[in-house]
Amino acid sequence: MTITAGRLLTVEETAERLNTSVRFARRLIEERRITFVHVGRHVRIPEAALEAYISAGVVLAVVPRSRKATR
Repeated sequence: MTITAGRLLTVEETAERLNTSVRFARRLIEERRITFVHVGRHVRIPEAALEAYISAGVVLAVVPRSRKATR
């Protein structure tokens, strides 16, 4: 699987990049909402997995339609 290629981030680095608490990052791992890797006793998050998680949560802005003139 190529998602594990690249840099592996610590839980603390992941939380910092998400601008959240470490607890939230650990909950993502516990609930298996983000891909992670065990390196011995340590847990690491592939940078590509973090980018995929962020991309999956992007909500695009809605462009308002122009109002038609009513008569």
